[in-house]
Amino acid sequence: MQRRSFLKVLTLMAGTLALGTSLSMNALAAETIKVGILHSLSGTMAISETALKETALMTIEEINSQGGVLGKKLEPVVVDPASNWPLFAEKSRQLLAQDKVAVVFGCWTSVSRKSVLPVFKELNGLLFYPVQYEGEELEKNVFYTGAAPNQQAIPAVEYLMSEDGGGATRFVLLGTDYVYPRTTNKILRAFLNAKGITDADIMEEYTPFGHADYQTIIAKIKKFAAEGKKTAVISTINGDSNVPFYKELGNAGLKATDVPVVAFSVGEEELRGVDTKPLVGHLASWNYFMSLQNGENDKFTKMYKDWAVKQKLPNADKVVTNDPMEATYIGIHLWKQAVEKAKTTEVDAVITAMAGQSMKAPSGFEIKMDEKNHHLHKPVFIGEVKADGQFNVVWKTPGPVRAAPWSPFIPGNDKKSDQPTP
Repeated sequence: MQRRSFLKVLTLMAGTLALGTSLSMNALAAETIKVGILHSLSGTMAISETALKETALMTIEEINSQGGVLGKKLEPVVVDPASNWPLFAEKSRQLLAQDKVAVVFGCWTSVSRKSVLPVFKELNGLLFYPVQYEGEELEKNVFYTGAAPNQQAIPAVEYLMSEDGGGATRFVLLGTDYVYPRTTNKILRAFLNAKGITDADIMEEYTPFGHADYQTIIAKIKKFAAEGKKTAVISTINGDSNVPFYKELGNAGLKATDVPVVAFSVGEEELRGVDTKPLVGHLASWNYFMSLQNGENDKFTKMYKDWAVKQKLPNADKVVTNDPMEATYIGIHLWKQAVEKAKTTEVDAVITAMAGQSMKAPSGFEIKMDEKNHHLHKPVFIGEVKADGQFNVVWKTPGPVRAAPWSPFIPGNDKKSDQPTP
């Protein structure tokens, strides 16, 4: 009898201890707000995405130093989907279902974003996507802080066709073989056709992720350009393939004065691994460049340089900032503002509160999240590569441009709603 009573006491004590431990852990978890960072830190996309992870961590530290969000510190949960598209879906499920993050900042390629979308819709998660993309998508669970085609691709081609841009009448559409380049080039082909450029004057080529030998393709471009019409290249090459592409461009002596290349996925970070002297004058179209002169950008670039030194990042004295880094920084700050407006991290409330959120961005402009379509109003800049790997802005919009996620050059888009899919 005494033994049974003793066992009961032990059981009760164990239960109390376990409950106390559980409550303590729950209380500890409640003291922070977990946020997910979903970027490739290895594989072909690491060259571009690693800097976005660092930018996110820097921004989280900045927010925490100012008191956090709703009086709580942000706790980053970093995962590495390793440039593996199915793994992006697995890691996003881990972040939402297991780690219980309030929001995820991540993805680069459209194939990675498409891979995680079903998970975010199923679990009602919230994703901030910081990279230019092909449009043709508008989801309730995603905020797009990079450019839609009318905020990057279309202005770039219009510039190339203009007198200032060289008056190109022949175009090479060159990209990595996945959804973003193919859909963007579908839009651009339709746009060029509408401007009187025939399919005979459009060359379209794709290479796989991680492709390294561009000698044959550069030779084809030189031959295509030698047929008498002013030719320009539109590059949607993504990831570390940009390094051998630009190296071969330099080796082949294909100068910007002969055949200008405008890139949509190459910025300051990607050019760090390339000798840029032979590339002077080639172009990139973005919504931000590190070389922009304004107080907000001075603060942003200094913050990142200081962060790199503090974290002992490789070549910390030579780090650069770029467009997707700015878009990451903007996204985290706008999410913070929306949470504070909603007074909760509950996803549906934050989605509602995101409409119209604005801030002075490192671009120097007041940017705003559209009240309806989950995209930012952003300025557009076209820059020429300089010998030091920075960009000299040669053209810009007078102010922010409202995103058009559904391109008017795709048949049937005029009937699509400018509201996200519920």
